[in-house]
Amino acid sequence: MIIMKTTIRKLFVLGLLFSLCFSVFASEKIIKVACVGNSITFGAGIANREKNSYPAQLQYYLGEEFEVRNFGVSGTTALSSGDYPYVKTAAFKQSLDYLPDIVLIKLGTNDTKPQNWCHKNNFHNDYQALIDAYQKLASKPRVILLTPVRCFLDNCTGICPQTIEKEIHSLVETLAWENRLEIIDLFRLFGNSWNSVLMPDKLHPSAIGAGMMAQKIGDYLLQKPTEKTKEPALGNQATPFNFHGFQGMDFQINGISCKLVRPYIEAEGRPWVLRARFWGHEPQTDVALLEQGFHIAYCDVADLYGSEEAIKRWDDFYKFMKRQGFHRKVVLEGMSRGGLIVYNWAARNPKKVACIYADAPVMDLKSWPMGNGKGAGSKADTENMLKAYHFKSREEALAWKGNPLDHARTLAKAKIPILHVVGDADQVVPVQENTTPFETLMAQYNHPIKVIHKPGVDHHPHSLYNPEPIVRFVLSAFGRTQNACVKAIPGNEYRSGAGWKEGAEWHSVAEEIESCLNNRNLKLLLLGNSITQGWGGNRSLVTYRPGKAMMDKVLGENVWETAGISGDRTQNLLWRIRYGNYNRCHPENVVIAIGVNNLIHGDNGEDTAEGIIAVAQEAVRQFPDSRIFVLGLFPVGREAQNPVRIQYNKTHEILNRHKWKGVTYINPTSWFTDNQGNIREGLYSGDYIHFTEKGYQVAAEKIKELIQSR
Repeated sequence: MIIMKTTIRKLFVLGLLFSLCFSVFASEKIIKVACVGNSITFGAGIANREKNSYPAQLQYYLGEEFEVRNFGVSGTTALSSGDYPYVKTAAFKQSLDYLPDIVLIKLGTNDTKPQNWCHKNNFHNDYQALIDAYQKLASKPRVILLTPVRCFLDNCTGICPQTIEKEIHSLVETLAWENRLEIIDLFRLFGNSWNSVLMPDKLHPSAIGAGMMAQKIGDYLLQKPTEKTKEPALGNQATPFNFHGFQGMDFQINGISCKLVRPYIEAEGRPWVLRARFWGHEPQTDVALLEQGFHIAYCDVADLYGSEEAIKRWDDFYKFMKRQGFHRKVVLEGMSRGGLIVYNWAARNPKKVACIYADAPVMDLKSWPMGNGKGAGSKADTENMLKAYHFKSREEALAWKGNPLDHARTLAKAKIPILHVVGDADQVVPVQENTTPFETLMAQYNHPIKVIHKPGVDHHPHSLYNPEPIVRFVLSAFGRTQNACVKAIPGNEYRSGAGWKEGAEWHSVAEEIESCLNNRNLKLLLLGNSITQGWGGNRSLVTYRPGKAMMDKVLGENVWETAGISGDRTQNLLWRIRYGNYNRCHPENVVIAIGVNNLIHGDNGEDTAEGIIAVAQEAVRQFPDSRIFVLGLFPVGREAQNPVRIQYNKTHEILNRHKWKGVTYINPTSWFTDNQGNIREGLYSGDYIHFTEKGYQVAAEKIKELIQSR
């Protein structure tokens, strides 16, 4: 009996150990991602596509927990009757045999060629068959549809831009909706005007464009799914509808028309957006927020102009959403007259508002609809507004003190984050009568708002074609933004204008740096971007080296080297320091200058500072025997009040407060500026980013002083 108990106990322990080992193994399972598509997936036209295509860059972005395979084939169609059907390629069979956990499908561009689109009636069913093939796999993968990117070709003799935009895009959305498949909208990623840097041939993304694709897809895949929540109780009369591939429901509350669209991956806390008026107009921000896990809601307040009845409807709707378990703070989104209900409701319920995104908003009834300023106003809307508010006369409306402008103090006190997007040439809702006075008041109450101006744009179009800045603002209000400045990834610069020999690209330049550092014992190693690259050193791929003679003069030849790469941001230098084994050159001193490209590309001062600190911390780990000097970034912009310089100053303020360990921090601003903070003449080139030879001379002498100090 004792022996049996002992045996059982041993078996239990062995079983427990096996279970634990299996659990650890299961938790470390590599997630396999299959990228299915055409030449854009393949990486056609991209130098060193094995490292620069979107799937390759996606691998870097996702990290070691994922394995990304490129199954793209140039010229292929979703149509099985097309001139090169994807399902008839070897890559298709290989993608099935791979048994992926995630399948990313991006097809449809080649289908728009005349010889293929004559079979357009088959497109839906053929694409569906492709989806079915992956859904039948034993690995039961997540199938995610990617909309085509916009192309900028001039005609439809081959691939047709108009067909992509007006037909393929919506067909892919329909397939996502019908199959309840996740969908990522890439169509607006490259903007609404051709940028040769992102798409050199107007069709295929460059390495930089592919990097943008990889980041958008990667951010989506790295979201952590929450536990499934109970579907909202919308009543038996609720009817489904397709909202750009997402699952929408029409329903009523107290006889009022309402809508709710669900994300496929719900963000923690069930955040939601309450949209005012003009449902479905310029939907790109709503689509992007759905991709981020937000629900999009609507409660009809048409022709109520933010009156008491409108506020009551929203009060009832908010209570309903709270009962359904949604976040206690809501994002308010209002376009044009939608600003009236957004601000009037927010003023009554400031503790229930996470943030406000208002687009060309009406902030004063006197401006619109009454037309008591530069705008023409609307006679019909004025009559409806007077009825909605129960005003007895026009004079009573003019004297009313319940406009959004009048709520500035309340909203400032509540510290609600606010973003306005406005067309500076708006003739319907003039900026000077609406957003500008509100912005002034909020600043006076010590709670400035953010305003994105669209020069030369009238009241329409609303929103931004690529809504990324709006989405980033909303995510920031919830504390959900990820700082890209601290995520170590390779760069993707490829242009010879970066100061390289023709044919060089980021990876070949990075590899040359490593070779250049072999078997050397350096007095100084310089780390950074194009400004650092401009020192030249002994690197053969660098063609522009205005600083070499200056550093040779102050330190001597062959005792220093530059590891700068044009275009690098903090995240790219972080990658190189971490994986490039730069300590092979045993530098006595390391000088780091990085961050200007982060600011130029839209990162704020706080995020950029965090990236610089991450670079410095990695340098301490990688160069344990070196003295490390962090310059942060060199001053940018000619005048002290240049917008980028303001962010630059904010970056250095944070760096100055930081408690550095193993690093000496120096703010180099005074090296280049006069008493007013303006760049001194002759030190910078015309872009006021890069040094002249004289600027390099100043920097070389200052760096010499640093490394000789003890």
